[in-house]
Amino acid sequence: MRFIGKMAMLGVACISLTACEQVQKVAANAAGLPTDENVLFWTQDQRDNAFRQMEVLTTTRTIEAGDTIREIPAGKPLPALLPAADETDGAGISIDDYMADQRLAGLVVLQDGKARLEEYRMDFTKDDRWTSFSVAKSLVSTLVGAAIKDGFIKSLDDPLTTYIPELTGSGYDGVTVEQLLTMTSGVKWNEDYEDKNSDVAKFNTTKSKDGVDPVILYMKTLVNEAEPGTRWQYNTGETNLIGVLVAKATGKSLSEYLSEKVWKPYGMAKDAVWILNDGGKEIGGCCISATTRDFALFGQFAMNGGKIGDTSVVPDGWYEKAGTKQADIGLEGRGYGYQWWTYDDGSFAAQGIFGQGIFVDPKRKLVIASNGNWPRATPDDKKAGRDAFYHAVQAYLDSEAAPAN
Repeated sequence: MRFIGKMAMLGVACISLTACEQVQKVAANAAGLPTDENVLFWTQDQRDNAFRQMEVLTTTRTIEAGDTIREIPAGKPLPALLPAADETDGAGISIDDYMADQRLAGLVVLQDGKARLEEYRMDFTKDDRWTSFSVAKSLVSTLVGAAIKDGFIKSLDDPLTTYIPELTGSGYDGVTVEQLLTMTSGVKWNEDYEDKNSDVAKFNTTKSKDGVDPVILYMKTLVNEAEPGTRWQYNTGETNLIGVLVAKATGKSLSEYLSEKVWKPYGMAKDAVWILNDGGKEIGGCCISATTRDFALFGQFAMNGGKIGDTSVVPDGWYEKAGTKQADIGLEGRGYGYQWWTYDDGSFAAQGIFGQGIFVDPKRKLVIASNGNWPRATPDDKKAGRDAFYHAVQAYLDSEAAPAN
């Protein structure tokens, strides 16, 4: 859900700008794009402008789509006013009002692979890309499953140091791949964005040294403060480590592997892009820019268990475990799986700051993808409004399926 990154022009984590970069920075400012390196301090207008063109602000790698596009047939349209799921929704939820309140650029609702709703606002279209922020975490989780299926990673029970030996002697001694996926490593971490001395603030400024990934350089300095597997703590740095793990195990960039395993064979319509860190590696915990349609298709892929036709990209039963509670996060009815937020009704979601999300409900064959720009990174009222919309769609689909009296 969370991301704070260095957005210096044409170079992530660039502290000292060259003369050329200074010119680019002035040009970006004139175009209404942000020049502040911290996304949390961008203005709303700057975010509206930048979220649709992050590749202009920083270095990226392309996630290539293939020649065959998966068609999304039209389904029965959802009503413009969804009936109230419960008394908290009042008279119901208007699609127009919901999109305006959430400041959504794109909203796609699929059921059984058919588009029940596809709406765009803010001069955004079905062919435009929008950044995902921590939605990317759930895609990276899928790459772990693919790497296991392909034999690059032997077991979730393997020690992380088997694949990233540079972490030997750090707080990650004894931590397994599965504990990294569930954010239960027990490693001490501070994800307070308002604290300039927090880990999440400092690790993004780490520079590559002697060819070593800056993620490794920072994460190897951390110490363990709880027995691995006994405590959940949200940790963006650990998802970045998952990205390092996959890249090392497969010998491929994350963009290349995602393109090979999902983007091309599943028929995504458009190339996506992935932001790179100072070491030239994809930021595992963040920042894939894609169309809202393609994010919805990824949700469809996950809902179908990671299968493309008769071929399974991940081990059998992967999503049944990845999308169910593996760690208690202290919220009733909620949990954390393998980089997916889980609901006790069997649904699960990828979530990113400022209103990005992919909601997957296998029971109802439902996928809801949204991209937008909330006024703040994680406002409670917007999160509650999004959940209310999910519940209203679920309730409406249940009413459709109910036998007539």
